Amino acid sequence: MSEYRTEEDTLGPVKIPAEALWGPQTERSRNNFPTGQYMPLAIIRALLNIKKAAAQANMETKAISEEKGNLIVKAIDELLALSDEDLRKDFPLKVYQTGSGTQTNMNTNEVVAHKAHEINPDIEILPNDDVNKGQSSNDTFPTAMNVVALEALDKLKPAVQHLIDELKVKEEKYMKTVKVGRTHLQDAVPLTFGQELSGYIASLEHDLDYIKTLEPTLDELAIGGTAVGTGLNAAEGMPEKIAEKLSEVYGLNLTADSNKFYGLANHSGLDVVHGALKTLAADMFKLAQDIRFLASGPRAGYGELNIPANEPGSSIMPGKVNPTQAEAVTMAALRVFGNDTVVTMASSQGNFEMNVYKPVLIDAFLESADLLTGTITGFADKMIHGMTVNEKRMEELVDNSLMTVTALSPNIGYHDSAKIAQAADKAGSTLKEAALKSGKLTEEQYDEWMDMLKMTNVDRDK
Repeated sequence: MSEYRTEEDTLGPVKIPAEALWGPQTERSRNNFPTGQYMPLAIIRALLNIKKAAAQANMETKAISEEKGNLIVKAIDELLALSDEDLRKDFPLKVYQTGSGTQTNMNTNEVVAHKAHEINPDIEILPNDDVNKGQSSNDTFPTAMNVVALEALDKLKPAVQHLIDELKVKEEKYMKTVKVGRTHLQDAVPLTFGQELSGYIASLEHDLDYIKTLEPTLDELAIGGTAVGTGLNAAEGMPEKIAEKLSEVYGLNLTADSNKFYGLANHSGLDVVHGALKTLAADMFKLAQDIRFLASGPRAGYGELNIPANEPGSSIMPGKVNPTQAEAVTMAALRVFGNDTVVTMASSQGNFEMNVYKPVLIDAFLESADLLTGTITGFADKMIHGMTVNEKRMEELVDNSLMTVTALSPNIGYHDSAKIAQAADKAGSTLKEAALKSGKLTEEQYDEWMDMLKMTNVDRDK
């Protein structure tokens, strides 16, 4: 059996690996654009679902025969049933190709057509005329972009909620564990660790709300706009039918864009939603950074937190435990920050009737969502869940802090309180010793006013 077969497209004959389901346009692209990462399989599966919905809609509008339409649907169902590993064999193209995603759209058309031929060689299914009927790369690819972005968000949201839930367990457990507050990297008045955690929780709850509020901007699909937004060659009612069928497949509330020109040329929805991902990444960076600082030590750092030892921390220093989950979060956050620039720049390139940075835009978006989902889950399960407080160390630092003198200020005044703190610092004594030596208050008054838990207002906060 020959190692290759020859097929022709409008530019002439092309040699294709004999067993490959793709055709000449895919093979040309495979040779012309060999660089970079593969097109995400989520996009491939979305395009297959779009082609399936289009075939069904075309049958309903009588734009294609039931014989052909049902064969296309059957071929797509067989492809969708493949594992990711097997599906990748037929979809070898890279992200860095034409900016409209045309090569990947044609890859999908050709594979479906060849799969249909395998199933029933007596019915001719053509990539352009049948599988791509009533469609263009210019409307199918942006439709797939929105669908996979929504799909990715559906995986991210539970991960964020899971972290919130893990933090709430610790918040409740340590709500009355007093620790030193810090502002400007300097000692400040005390608070409880539970209160500190509540701030992180609130930030993540806000981030989750931002995502939920903004994601409906992705519900409108470009399908039906075809080449430039006019809907040329698409049957009347086809876009609405496709949106309805995709909604059933993905469990989403999808609609056809009210303005197809916008749907083809602009990706502001993806841009604004990715902004919410960047905001989440920023808050995760701060949370992970703070946790790893508080866990620094164990003897020469802050040492306020104990974190799980998930793996040996050093190839040279025995017994070292590193905050690896926090480091993974911060690195992922940096990638999301970079991806946000990519998404924004790509979104801005909607020259005339079409944006031509679609593949890199959606690849960056999906990478951000995937990185956040994975690292947030790992951070929740492998760091926060097993994290404990070093209460002895927290108490020691509170006792040594001079900023608790703030509690004396309402009683003896700011000036005298500052003098006491300065005297304690200069003498290397405790705050209590300096306060009593000042003669401004009695020991009984000191003990009453310097109730550390009372200073946090933790009971009032309830």
